[in-house]
Amino acid sequence: MVTHDTIGATMRPVPTSATVVVVGAGYAGLSAALALQERGVEVVVLEGSDRVGGRVLSEDLGDGLVVDHGGQWVGPTQPNLLAAAERFGCETFATYDAGRHLELWSDGVCRRFRGSGPLDGAGVAAYDAAAELIDTMAAGINLDDPAATEHLEEWDSQTVQSFFDTAVTDQDARTRLALSVQGVWTVEPRDISLFHFLFYVASAGGYEQLMETEGCAQERRFVRGAQSVALAMADHLGDLVHLNTRVTGIHQSDTGVQVETERGTVSASRVIVAASPGAAVRINFTPALPVARHRWMERSPMGDVAKVHAVYDTPFWREQGLSGQATVYGEPAVGVVFDNSPPDASVGVLVSFVYADRLHRWATLPEEQRRAEVLSTLETLFGARAAAPTRYTEKLWPQDQWAYGGYAANPAPGVWFEHGATGWRSPCGRIHWAGTETAAVWNGYIDGAITSGQRAATEIITEIAALPGHAG
Repeated sequence: MVTHDTIGATMRPVPTSATVVVVGAGYAGLSAALALQERGVEVVVLEGSDRVGGRVLSEDLGDGLVVDHGGQWVGPTQPNLLAAAERFGCETFATYDAGRHLELWSDGVCRRFRGSGPLDGAGVAAYDAAAELIDTMAAGINLDDPAATEHLEEWDSQTVQSFFDTAVTDQDARTRLALSVQGVWTVEPRDISLFHFLFYVASAGGYEQLMETEGCAQERRFVRGAQSVALAMADHLGDLVHLNTRVTGIHQSDTGVQVETERGTVSASRVIVAASPGAAVRINFTPALPVARHRWMERSPMGDVAKVHAVYDTPFWREQGLSGQATVYGEPAVGVVFDNSPPDASVGVLVSFVYADRLHRWATLPEEQRRAEVLSTLETLFGARAAAPTRYTEKLWPQDQWAYGGYAANPAPGVWFEHGATGWRSPCGRIHWAGTETAAVWNGYIDGAITSGQRAATEIITEIAALPGHAG
């Protein structure tokens, strides 16, 4: 299998021309390239970093233990990722979900529960009612044409926070909702548009799909890590993928496109930009992109999240009847915890998530203080054994020079209404757009990234088929 090391080590010359250049070798770019290759279209993939996968990054910690620093789950309603995994022989296994979950409330009380929250937890009933209201509103989103949604201006003129403040009277329920926003969107409720929030819920098929495990987005994991599928896709594309090839400029004319990189210029008929919005907005486009597209990228900042893995000799929490899943409210940096142990449970792994405002504070601390704070929370949740992992590793996505954050970009209030009609994903001449942010279904997820690449490829294939003299 091709790895980021073997592709990068060869440093093959970048071709001077191709019919289509794909910028970015995450799931969107690789899916676009595969679709084009299978239709006989000459394509080359240019990736600035030394690996494929984009915001999906798996690390082999040795002895067969693989942890996912980025996107890692797949659910039963994500057929495109499941199909890619099956095609390339990448096995999945069920996320550990047996036993009781834990909730550490802001008053320091730790409760065990199943479902959306402990039955005696503050604000649980009001939270469940709010989730039903969110689903009702999300059902009104036009996924085929979001900018044509009836309540677009009204909803896009609000933040999620302002909506919670007026629609949810229970303060404890608002606290629960705030953590759900941090956990899925990796921002604070004040930071994103209510419309985008509802669109995202609709694109996943409902609020519960985003939050729960069994039958939902967190149902399964990949035996060799979620990056394994991307690596297999790159292996299939072979020499078409060029790593360590940062695209600095894209220059468009009536006859073609010049794609400038730090290793030379590639001439093409069309380009698919599948880089993260944080990276794409830093490319120099000439002539300048239409205002709607530029504003869309400029005003859709990436979220803030870190993933922290603590490895133990065994998943000892299972012996206590615990699932390893926890939600944490109040001051601690950690917001959510999952059991990320391998399928054979040969070792135990807890993955902790640090989001938004919590990350802003925690990230400024020295490494040892960051570690101490995370382990202190794990000890509170799971006991003294959690304070002494055999290994500890963390990934702060805002510090990643290619993603600039995670999991996805979040349009600010007003962006969908002002720029969504043409700025979301409409081609700009010979430049086409892919990336999970451009997906109508499972926006923000790997499955959405795959469909976005396939859509962009289809746009180009359709254009080529319409050219005079094209034989089909």
